[in-house]
This record gives sequence, structure tokens and C-alpha cells, in this order.
Amino acid sequence: MKTRRDFLKRTALFGASAFMAPSLLGREGDGDCFFSQESASSMLVPMGDALKITGTFLDEISHDIPHQNWGEREWDQDFRYMQSIGIDTVIMIRSGYRKFITYPSAHLLGKGCYMPSVDLLDMFLRLAGKYHMKFYFGLYDSGKYWDTGDLSWEVEDNKYVIDEVWSRYGEKYKSFGGWYISGEISRKTKGVIDAFHAMGKQCKDVSGGLPTFISPWIDGKKAVMGTDKLTKEDAVSVQEHEREWNEIFDGIHDVVDACAFQDGHIDYDELDAFFTVNK
Repeated sequence: MKTRRDFLKRTALFGASAFMAPSLLGREGDGDCFFSQESASSMLVPMGDALKITGTFLDEISHDIPHQNWGEREWDQDFRYMQSIGIDTVIMIRSGYRKFITYPSAHLLGKGCYMPSVDLLDMFLRLAGKYHMKFYFGLYDSGKYWDTGDLSWEVEDNKYVIDEVWSRYGEKYKSFGGWYISGEISRKTKGVIDAFHAMGKQCKDVSGGLPTFISPWIDGKKAVMGTDKLTKEDAVSVQEHEREWNEIFDGIHDVVDACAFQDGHIDYDELDAFFTVNK
């Protein structure tokens, strides 16, 4: 990769193609698809040029919504439905958050985390294999970054998690397709370049170069979580966003392969400007 622009083009390609599906339209006799030709014909905007989706997050250990109390039967059905609409990539959004974890990690259990009732990581990898999907493993989130604003806290635990997961699961399952660095940041978070670089490099080193990616959010006018406001005045501008992310990408482009920016914190009429910069 010769320049930062090459990297940005590659990240845009990931966002635009790694998550593109063959078709969301149901075929005659296909009972698993949810969208019919009749439904499509009633839409005001033609679907032909719509961005199709082939990847999705598995949000089992959640930040701000209750965990899904599903067993393997329900997850198997969900994977089958996802496959039927063209999903070929699933990303576990995080392998743990604070004391809740998705697999029996010796390291994290030793740090006081709760023993999970089911090895969700093993189950997701098996189901991904069954339905011919690639699985991306989301790193552990200790919660310390959210408490302190310093992402470097997340490096230490993940040193052990990355090695542990690759030796126990990555070498075992062909469906293990890559890594998701789960620290969801915006702007120049303290320690972000060093932390992302350290975790991304270790992921690649242990797995023989499997791809890594991140999914930051944009500090827009709707980024008001934890307040009683609907919007805020000190939102990041397009120019600030570009300048700050140029700096971050320059520091991580050799160990982070793709970036899928979240868009939920900016207004609809800002999407074109921000995503033109992102690409």
C-alpha cells in the first residue's frame, strides 16, 4: 500500500463491497426470503441502485441493549435467515464487555469475569461454517476506555485474549476469517493510534495476516448519549473529521485493513459530505 489515499480507497471498498449482497429480493418458492418482487414494485425509489448488504454484526454482549437470551436453535434459524438474503460475513461485535464474556476465557475468568453458560464463540464459528460465512472475532472491551477516555487500557487484556482465541478457535475453524478491533471511537481519542496499532499488529501476527477492521462513529450533532438533549452544538465539522482521521489512518494503515464508519450520529443531509471524505 503506497499512500494514505490507497488505504482510504481500500477502506471504502470494504464498506461498499464486503457488505454487498447478491439480492434482497425473494425468488418464487423461496420461503426464507422476506422481500418480494411485489413489495419492491411499490417503493417510490427503485431498488436497482441500492447498496446491498452482505455483512452484519452479532451483538450478543451488548452495550446499551439487553443481551439476546437465545439458544443454539434460535441462532441457527437466524443464521439461516441471514444466509437466505445474501449475508456471507458475520462480525461478533465484542467478545466481552466488562464482566460478561462470550467464551470461557481463562485470562478473563481469572480477572473476575462471569463464566458464560454457553460457549457462544464456538457456536458462532460452527454456525458460520455451516452456512458458508466468514466470521470476524471482536476483541474484548473492559469498559475502562469508556470510563477514562483512554483507549490504551484495552491493549493489556487483549494481548492475552488474541493469543488465547487464535490458539483455541482460530486454528480449529476455517470459518474464522478475521478480526474486529472493537474499540468504537470518534475523533482523536487518547491513545487510539498506539492502541489500534498494537492490537491490529498482534491480530495479524498470530493469524498469518488475516484482515482486521474498525467501525468508529462520527461525533455529529446527534451524538448526545447520556444527556437529555436531542442534538448538540459542538459537533465535528467535515474538515475537522477529515484532518483528525487522516492522522489516525496514517498511524494504523499497515495493521488495519478496513474501516466501516457508523453514520447514526450525523444528520441525513450531512451524509454525502462526510462519506465523500471517508471514501
